[in-house]
Amino acid sequence: MKTVKRPGPTMVDGDIKDVFVSEMRPALHRLRDWAYPDEVDHELYRAYMKQSHDVGGEPDSPGVFEEKEEEQWELNTFVDCEVLGWRGIWTSEERRRIANVDIGRTMYYGLPYYGRWLWSIARILMEKQHITLGELVERVDTVQKRAAGRTTQNPLEAEPQTIGNEDNIIRNLHHKDALGKGDPQCFKGMAGKARFSVGEEVRVRNLPTILYSRTQEYLRGAPGVIARVTYESLAPEDEAFNREGEKPEWFYIVRFKMTDVWKSYAGPPQDTLQAEIVERWLEPLSVEEEVV
Repeated sequence: MKTVKRPGPTMVDGDIKDVFVSEMRPALHRLRDWAYPDEVDHELYRAYMKQSHDVGGEPDSPGVFEEKEEEQWELNTFVDCEVLGWRGIWTSEERRRIANVDIGRTMYYGLPYYGRWLWSIARILMEKQHITLGELVERVDTVQKRAAGRTTQNPLEAEPQTIGNEDNIIRNLHHKDALGKGDPQCFKGMAGKARFSVGEEVRVRNLPTILYSRTQEYLRGAPGVIARVTYESLAPEDEAFNREGEKPEWFYIVRFKMTDVWKSYAGPPQDTLQAEIVERWLEPLSVEEEVV
């Protein structure tokens, strides 16, 4: 697995660490009190609504790529998240929303990838009333004390304090519906006729971002061509909030010219990129719109 290692502060003494930590605390490094309504126009509002994981087109510094195997706690976290989905506690879109969007930019950039997954586990278990925040805090304190002085050669053994009654756990229906079929195959035949077909010219709708979306901001308003009609499933905006009763929609692979996405693109004009987009985010590209 390749990961990006970004440059950070040189830890020469405790003072530098203290300064770095203090700089990381605010989520917005511009002093600003609550704004009056007339100080926020539509453009500024949409900027505030931008999701932390939607980074396409943003400036960045070169990063060093290195081979790094997952640590044991990362593997354990992945398994925990999969088991929660398999047992009907949440869906993958709920996990993405909690760990990528709701977390905010400071934690999104500052925590390891699986650190955000782990944080989302705690969040979902509290929100769905499987545990209380008080229980979690006390348990973390207990584990920290038990772990004091231990190393990877002397790992901490799990010591569950109680075993709950699984009959009292509220689960979604997804883990039953998808059993033996998988996701998204369990939604096959439920979305009706696909609105678009392969080769059809479309445009990504420039809808506002509110709370959650999987449609990248840099693609909104861009023209493209349907490269593949893929499958039927719940729209991310519905599945992310556990709206199981909503009607499934078709998903498409849409091919875009790089020059249509990035106005300053200087590569070969035939270069393209592809993205998977749900039907509600697409509209036909009319002749009038294409000319404009």
